Amino acid sequence: MTPESFLSAAAAQAVEALYGVRPDAALLQVQPTRKEFEGDFTLVVFPLLKISHAAPDATAQAIGGYLAGHCPEIASFNVVKGFLNICLSSLYWGELFAGVAADASFGQLPSTGRKVMVEFSSPNTNKPLHLGHIRNNLLGASVSNILAAAGNEVIKVTLVNDRGVHICKSMYAWLKRFNGATPESTGKKGDHFVGDCYVEFARMEKEDPSVMEEVHEMLVKWEEGDPEVRALWEKMNGWVFDGFDQTYKALGISFDKTYYEHDTYLLGKELVRQGLEKGVFVQDPDGSVWCDLTADGLDRKLLLRSDGTSVYITQDLGTAERRFAEYRLDSHIYVVGDEQNYHFQVLKLILAKLGFAWADQIYHLSYGMVELPEGKMKSREGTVVDADDLIEKMYEEARAMSEESGKLEGVGEDEKERLFRMIGLGALKYFIIKVDPRKKMLFNPKESIDFNGNTGPFIQYTHARICSILRKAKEQGILSDDAAFDPATPLSAKEIRLIQLINTYPQKVAEAADALSPALVANFAYDLAKEFNQYYHETQILRESDAKLRQGRLILIATLASVLVKACALLGIELPDRM
Repeated sequence: MTPESFLSAAAAQAVEALYGVRPDAALLQVQPTRKEFEGDFTLVVFPLLKISHAAPDATAQAIGGYLAGHCPEIASFNVVKGFLNICLSSLYWGELFAGVAADASFGQLPSTGRKVMVEFSSPNTNKPLHLGHIRNNLLGASVSNILAAAGNEVIKVTLVNDRGVHICKSMYAWLKRFNGATPESTGKKGDHFVGDCYVEFARMEKEDPSVMEEVHEMLVKWEEGDPEVRALWEKMNGWVFDGFDQTYKALGISFDKTYYEHDTYLLGKELVRQGLEKGVFVQDPDGSVWCDLTADGLDRKLLLRSDGTSVYITQDLGTAERRFAEYRLDSHIYVVGDEQNYHFQVLKLILAKLGFAWADQIYHLSYGMVELPEGKMKSREGTVVDADDLIEKMYEEARAMSEESGKLEGVGEDEKERLFRMIGLGALKYFIIKVDPRKKMLFNPKESIDFNGNTGPFIQYTHARICSILRKAKEQGILSDDAAFDPATPLSAKEIRLIQLINTYPQKVAEAADALSPALVANFAYDLAKEFNQYYHETQILRESDAKLRQGRLILIATLASVLVKACALLGIELPDRM
């Protein structure tokens, strides 16, 4: 039972005892007390005045007096302009914390029975993953984890855009400029090699814009199943997939299912045919097919080109239809940058016009672009921050910071390497995830690796510090693995504050799931780590002479560390035992 529900139940008993009427639950409004007033929670008494038939202050005083006299969990109360501010006792918080500390599943919410699909990453096979893809992947993975923790069945998928004009550009450049070179012959990672081909095509097009005609001819041949074009396509895609797999592994990203555009674009073509029969779409004299959305305040949307080839939205229509039919989804979330807002507005509208009742169950998690001090990144100009290079840079930053701190004496080289990777990735992931998804962000590697402030390494170091204390406690024989918290243990104001914060974790998971914002969990983890560090500097733990207090404090920080691990796991961040 949460503090709010406990106080609502207690207030209902008080009102019934005082006024002879059991109030409806909707009339019992309990909320955290504002920081400028004394109290933990506040009961808003104004909705109860029609029962009390008394002034707000008098009603609040009467209810507060009854609660203080009948509930040992309530330490004191005060009334401010009709608001009843209530302070809960140390015993209440001790009992609540004892339940949290003993609950191994704390933070995992009950099943909702809902099935949610999350599509993220969805790269093109004409270039390696870059910093923008990293934000997409980290958001998609953490949103999936949070939705699962909130009780949903989650299916993580990606759609690989492995066909189309952009893919043919890389293929064309390889044929004309690369003289049969391969990733193996050049010593390059496969996705980087194909990305070079894409950048080279941009140069070719500047030199001679007519090369686009040959690229379109190549696309038509691909759709007709031309053996030579298909063989080249398979070979170059294979290079890219090998490269992607290495990057995903480094980031800790996985999918339950991978869709490929070459398998799905024909599904969209079939829906276009059905839409033409229903009169939802129109075909122009040149053979192109359109959906006229001008009556809806939008534009005409191209669905098939005049040569019969499909566009992005064609396969999105078919893929959505297949997924809802295959999985009977309750919701489908697309994690895609905000430059595609219009695309998803159109997608939902067209699906609704085609008669799909689930069109409203599609949600676009629109996130802001990642920018650098130099400005926006452009793939075709080769000015992106490569994901692999960035991961390696974060590793080097973590190595430099850790070695400078001089706290890894006696740690083996293999363990150091693992630790540097963990810290570097933790810094990268946290710096990106802590920002609300809908906001643009500026990425600064050096700022992200700082061991102080709102960073991943700060949270990691906090966890390592707690682990160090717990190791020493076990070495000294003053803490066992099966130690239980005694609710009667006296608690300081700081300890109550830590318990209050720990107790909000399930609520933060629920809020983050509703808002599709991992930033809420990230900043909860930072607040918890920050609160612990203040407590640590002011409180004796191992040196506390009272055995009962010492054990209570050790169990408190052990539970706090466990909650930090759970919160960061939702973000894909590992917390080391030592740093």
